[in-house]
Amino acid sequence: MPAPPPDHRAAVHREWLLDWLARHLGRSAAEDEPLYECELDSVAALSLCGDVEQEFGPLLEPGDVWSCRTVRDLAALMCDRDERRGGPRPPQAAFFFSGQGGGRPRTTRNLYRHSHGYRRHLHAVDDVLSPLVGASVVAAVAGDRTGSTGSAGTALDQAASFAVGYALARTLEESGVAPVAVLGHGLGEIAAAAFAGALTLPDASRLVALRGALTERLVPAGHGGMTATCVSGRDTATLLEGEPEVTVAVLNASRSTVLAGPVEALERVEGRLSRRGSRHRRLPVRYAFQSPLLAPVADELRSAVEPLPALRPRLPFYSTVRGRLHDEPPTTAYWAEQLVSPVLFADAVRALLVQRRPTHVVELGPGTVLTPYVRGLGGPVCVAACRGPRSNAVDLAGVVAALDAGPLSEQLAGA
Repeated sequence: MPAPPPDHRAAVHREWLLDWLARHLGRSAAEDEPLYECELDSVAALSLCGDVEQEFGPLLEPGDVWSCRTVRDLAALMCDRDERRGGPRPPQAAFFFSGQGGGRPRTTRNLYRHSHGYRRHLHAVDDVLSPLVGASVVAAVAGDRTGSTGSAGTALDQAASFAVGYALARTLEESGVAPVAVLGHGLGEIAAAAFAGALTLPDASRLVALRGALTERLVPAGHGGMTATCVSGRDTATLLEGEPEVTVAVLNASRSTVLAGPVEALERVEGRLSRRGSRHRRLPVRYAFQSPLLAPVADELRSAVEPLPALRPRLPFYSTVRGRLHDEPPTTAYWAEQLVSPVLFADAVRALLVQRRPTHVVELGPGTVLTPYVRGLGGPVCVAACRGPRSNAVDLAGVVAALDAGPLSEQLAGA
């Protein structure tokens, strides 16, 4: 008997799960109901996984129950894994662009030396960006110093991060990798939008350069900071009582939240975390990104940037400002809002995985920052286009091979 079509399978898993939850809750459940409202403690999660295995096979683990946001998301994960058991799917990649960190010396030095394709694309970005930031992006990521003239610090770091992600994406595209969707984390969202065609390279470069320059000019360096915590988004309200200046800046996963605010206020919150025995870490940044402390930058950006051309993305573009697919042209107002809004990374990732069902997620940036969070959600294989300064053209060839994009081209590996 032939396997049922995917749409039918999805309906089967969804209806079965809704029926199971109705029996568990003693009431009907809705597809868009948050799973945390479904009374699924560890015992109930184990029971659900056992019943799923009895009905469909070993599709779920207890951690899957808490990593999915809604009933619909969990049903889609069950359907996807059930389909995988029926045979391998052709590789389908989603491109994830990471945020800052590209400006550290020699970030992609080996890749620059040994990959002609990456070197060429990086220089193409540098030709546009370097006059705007007053320093060479190539020198920042491939040389021995963080630039030679003009800007330094945040402005150059942001420019370099944008350039690395965009150049890596173009290199993979040239090698035959065609992504099914794109997503960017923080600053990486500008690179994602440029690759998806929602911004031209000159407009994206102008936005990146102005954003960095305004941050350095309008916000005192060192006044604000960011702290990574193991607290869930729901628990932050209690944690931040009496500290209105500290806000949630990033929601990476169910128990991975980044806080931002004035340093003195962050220190008090960190003291609370220490007394609770909750792990936390101050991030090596000099500003409270994704917080109201950057409101002066957002206000200036709205007036300083001429209205950007309204370009609709040519690829599905998942917004970490909205936490979902964003198919409208991102305007100047959107990019100003993005500066002060929390990064809804977990929501955007879940939406992308459910709606696009990629077999692979490719992280595009100077290292593996996002990959651990995506792996925690289960499903696709995660690979990094660059794992750090030691990555070279052979490593990049492995990524191309994993995505079944054919043999390494001369443009990718040629000297």
